[in-house]
Amino acid sequence: MTWISPNSGRPLHHDTPHSLTDGQFERWPVVEGIPYLRTRSEGLVARALHELDSGAPDNALIALLTDQDEWWTGPATDLGELAQLVAKRDILSLRQAMELLRLGPVADYFAYRWSDPTYLAGLALLEAHWNAPSNAFELAAGIGHYARDLTRLGVECLCADVVFAKCWLAKNWVAPDAQYVVFDAGDDWPIGGRQFDLVHCQDAFYFLPEQDRVADRLRRAVAPDGVLAVGHLHNTKVEGGAMGPAKTGKEWQNLFPGAMVYDERMLLDAMMGSVTPMPTDFSDDPTLEAWSIVEGGGAPRRLDGGLTVPGKTAALRRNPLLNANGNADWPSAKYEREYASGCYFAMDDPPVPAPPERSRALVDLPERW
Repeated sequence: MTWISPNSGRPLHHDTPHSLTDGQFERWPVVEGIPYLRTRSEGLVARALHELDSGAPDNALIALLTDQDEWWTGPATDLGELAQLVAKRDILSLRQAMELLRLGPVADYFAYRWSDPTYLAGLALLEAHWNAPSNAFELAAGIGHYARDLTRLGVECLCADVVFAKCWLAKNWVAPDAQYVVFDAGDDWPIGGRQFDLVHCQDAFYFLPEQDRVADRLRRAVAPDGVLAVGHLHNTKVEGGAMGPAKTGKEWQNLFPGAMVYDERMLLDAMMGSVTPMPTDFSDDPTLEAWSIVEGGGAPRRLDGGLTVPGKTAALRRNPLLNANGNADWPSAKYEREYASGCYFAMDDPPVPAPPERSRALVDLPERW
């Protein structure tokens, strides 16, 4: 992969195994194989390069693990806890690692995402427009949930996020076969003109800056006959208020004027019933929480396996959100408020009955979950 400078647009190459340069003015750190190309973090870039050049890669890793989303209001990381995390990274579970990173409610979101409705709707969206991609690019990829599913199907995945710690968690605990890069979505993208069979952004586009520019860059990354999928676009007119930054249907339509549109609930129903999801439009339905869109990929297909059902080799286990009585024990009131109503595995009378591997009463968790 040839990286491009997000500052100058010049090609970057390795001047050392742990750094990239444009050969003139810029150097960027590469820590555990992950390029760190955030233009707004000059201090961290300099600190990481200093530690790497001094032969202290773990110190560079600790420095980059302190970085967070600009919107983050939770506790700051603790250097002692990060040192413990780095020293014990080969034996800690994913949840223990996230605790030492002090991710708070974000850790709940990541730990239980394998059965939450937004994640499953994203799988349904991809399967409905599956084009047998050989490669995929995911913006705001988090800790690699989708990359785990895609790489298992032989898809070469490049995952981008603005937070180094998320990419690092993904590489070490969730999707080790994917490739990762850290950059700001509002900057010039370091992937240059590379195009992919599948380009997607799941449960994240709504909070990105400069959305018109980002939508254009996503489209430009799609290969001819490729697919662009964007999941979970909040409806500002939903009853009770949206769970995050939102737009009206018309505003989303202005960003994605030629897209095929889905009501996220219908994607879930189609997944549970193993049928073909039916598109809708960007009407301001007050009962509709979120839309998902696709550009390219033709007509939707029946959801009869592939991504929406774990493969035959998956090690299924009881969903850890279910207690011994078969009832859901939610990790927090916030998590329950945002996801419980769409979790089929927790419903006494689901709108569409489904076997446990579809409803996610049984889940396929990472080995070191």
